[in-house]
Amino acid sequence: MLYIIEDSINGILMGSIYGLTAMGLTIIFGVLKVVNFAHGSMLMVGMYLAYWTVTLSGIHPYLAIVLVAPAMFFFGYYLQNIVIKPIFIAEKNVREPLTVIIVTTGIWYILDNMTLLIFGPQYRSLSDNPLSGQMLEIGQMFISVPKLYGCITALITALGIYWFFQKTDMGRAIRATSMDREAASLMGINQYKIYNVAFGIGAATAGIAAVTLVPFYNIFPTVGVLFDIKGFIIVVLGGLGSIGGALVGGIIIGLIESVGPQFMTATWTEAIVYGLFLVVLFVKPSGLFGQKHDW
Repeated sequence: MLYIIEDSINGILMGSIYGLTAMGLTIIFGVLKVVNFAHGSMLMVGMYLAYWTVTLSGIHPYLAIVLVAPAMFFFGYYLQNIVIKPIFIAEKNVREPLTVIIVTTGIWYILDNMTLLIFGPQYRSLSDNPLSGQMLEIGQMFISVPKLYGCITALITALGIYWFFQKTDMGRAIRATSMDREAASLMGINQYKIYNVAFGIGAATAGIAAVTLVPFYNIFPTVGVLFDIKGFIIVVLGGLGSIGGALVGGIIIGLIESVGPQFMTATWTEAIVYGLFLVVLFVKPSGLFGQKHDW
């Protein structure tokens, strides 16, 4: 019983990090109404940026957020402005332009292969990591300290994003554009600037998630693919466009992956995850918390 409690706690902690990685994906979908297939690759770029920031400067891994989050915001902002915006202009009468999905898939392959060419296929990890292997001992239970910090970061990020969308003028403009971009444009809101900002926020969130992963996860050019798959499952479970749903969906996946191996093989836990994904997709396509307007 003690092992199940310990695994449940660690599963919740890891699940909240999964939710953080998916949060940027659900923000971009909530506003642009397209699925960003390059989101995992943006997470990978953030991991490499965090890795080299810590390696070259020697700062604490979590202080890298100060550099990584703004850098990823501008990366996402100008990626949307330069590459994706022309498609929205060309297909302005299309509610959900499928061409954007094709383009983001191309960005995914470009980013992964450019990283492979520049840094090679080697797995990297922080050598002088103060958080490496740290465990919080509670009685006879051991809780991962890096994952605990990651969970706290995920909660703070979710609350910060929620406050931004609810309380700031830009947040309200983003919500208005996500609900009806034509009406928002008639009210003087520049929808293309809103798309740039939303994409930037999604990329910055991926950068924050990258910083939480670097202290205990290997970095390599295709690492984003692993989180891309989980990210899509999480946003479907929680509801496309729902920030809280992303966290809950991530925690569900984390619990299944952590507690499941106590009763079955890891292969079966993966089957349960995909099975749950299909069930939610058929029974409640909008997800657990998905609504017509999530914000």
